[in-house]
Parts: sequence; C-alpha cells; structure tokens
Amino acid sequence: MCVTAVESRPAGVALTPSPAGQRPFAARIKAFVALTKPRIIELLLITTVPVMFLAAQGVPDLWLVLATTVGGYLSAGGANALNMYIDRDIDALMDRTSQRPLVTGMVTPRECLAFGIALAVISTVWFGLLVNWLSAALALGALLFYVVVYTMLLKRRTSQNIVWGGIAGCMPVLIGWSAVTNSMSWAAVILFAVIFFWTPPHYWPLSMKVKDDYARVGVPMLPVIASNRVVARQIVLYSWVMVAVSLLLTPLGYTGWFYTAVALLSGGFWLWEAHGLQNRAKAGVTGAKLKEMRLFHWSITYVSLLFVAVAVDPFLR
Repeated sequence: MCVTAVESRPAGVALTPSPAGQRPFAARIKAFVALTKPRIIELLLITTVPVMFLAAQGVPDLWLVLATTVGGYLSAGGANALNMYIDRDIDALMDRTSQRPLVTGMVTPRECLAFGIALAVISTVWFGLLVNWLSAALALGALLFYVVVYTMLLKRRTSQNIVWGGIAGCMPVLIGWSAVTNSMSWAAVILFAVIFFWTPPHYWPLSMKVKDDYARVGVPMLPVIASNRVVARQIVLYSWVMVAVSLLLTPLGYTGWFYTAVALLSGGFWLWEAHGLQNRAKAGVTGAKLKEMRLFHWSITYVSLLFVAVAVDPFLR
C-alpha cells in the first residue's frame, strides 16, 4: 500500500521483458521477494502478533508466535503474488507499479503463478500442522478472498472495492486469536471490525494522490469517480466509526486503562487529521496543498500504536 519508486518514462508505456540472460540470480531472488509485497505484510503482522498477546493475557508461546508469523507471511505473500499475476496488465500502465517484477520481466507470468500457488499450498499445510486447522482455514479463506473476491471481482468493477476487499486484510486478527485459543472471541471480532473500518480511510488518501493512475487503467477507486469533497466526507464517516469501535474492548472487559488511553489519544489525532482533510477538500484545495498523504502516513502509525497497546495492556491490568 505504499508508493513505490518509479522510473522516468512516459506513463502507460510498458517495459520490455528482460531476456533470460539479463536476469542475474541475486536480482531474481529480490524479485521473488518483491512479489510477496513485504511492506504490506509488515502491517498484517502488526495486527497478528499483538492479538496473540491479548488472547494469552500475557506472553504466548514464542514458538507458536514464530510459526504463526512465518505462516502468515507465506499466506499473504502467496496472495500478493497471485494479485500481481492477475493485475500484470494494468501494473504495466501505472506509474506506481511500473517497477513490479512482472512488468520489468525479472519474473515471468508462469513463474509468478506457480510461486503464488506454491505459497498458498505451503502456508495452508504449515498452519494446519504447526498451528491449528482453524487458523489454516482462516488464512486460506483470506487468501482466496483477496485473490478472487477483491482482485478478480471487485477491483475493476466497483468503487466499493477497497471496502469489501479489505476484509482479507482483517483476517490476520482472527488468525492471531485462533492460533492461541483455537477458537473465536468477541475481542477478535471487535479488532476485526476496527481494521475493517480503518482500511478505507487508510487507502483512500493514497488513492486521491494517485487517482490519475487508476483512472488511466479504468479502476474505479472512489477518488476516480467522486470529488475530493465526497471522498473526504466518506473518510470522516469511516474514521468516526473506527474510533468508536476501537473503544468497545474496554467496556466489554478485554482491555484496561492503557489501551483505552492510547485508543483515545491516537484516535483523537486521527479524527483531527481526517476533519482537516475534509475542510481542505470543502475549500476546494487541490494538489500538494490538499495534504492527503498526511492522513495516509498517520494511518500506519495509528494502527501500529493501537495494536502495540493491545499487546502491552495485559501486563498493566
């Protein structure tokens, strides 16, 4: 979900695939790692591991944490590789994706497809044998939802793509909880909902920044089909619901004063930024002065702080 570096070439001009002799081994390894989108997986793991601490009400089995983390990386990496395989046509036409391995030719489509399927199979078996089969089913479900429902069905058809497609990004919360307890809980459901309502106002500011890219390839992200004013209003609405849901853990007895304080302070600053973006959009501000990326960057900090609080809170109660 982070903007990648792009080369200086005319937009919409795809790169010529690299001949086999021009694909050094080290560069190929780096390209296969890039297929897994490591920076996105960082966010997924940030929401997985802290939930394990909350589920254990302390320090969970560290081998279990390691097994869950590795399995989560393999599963999300497989989903991301398959996403790149399906989106390789539009990736070649978008500036922000112009350096992806399938566009540069460092990895062939067949290799990418095989790599993604292999990771999907390995991760499912890994979860089933080393964690539990409930976590395996949740991980496989997240992978299939991201690849089939989001990438294949929603992304190019509706402006609500990131809203419902974001469900896949909520699943690590459930996986983290089930890894420890082999069951579900309202605490996990609440944190799932937090990520669900966090995803659109996290991603829409970035989409506002690169909406020309999406417009060029016909992907109807909300900022492509709606004005900045409408998008900002939606961001504010989702932000208020997100903060409200994040505060449900404490009255239900799952967290204490520390989590509540972090949720209130970080959520309050989020709402300040969201309303600031809305005010600038209402005033007709465009370009760099809109400062939409401030909220995008804060959204990453927010979710990191909130889930660190989830992990720390059991030790302070």
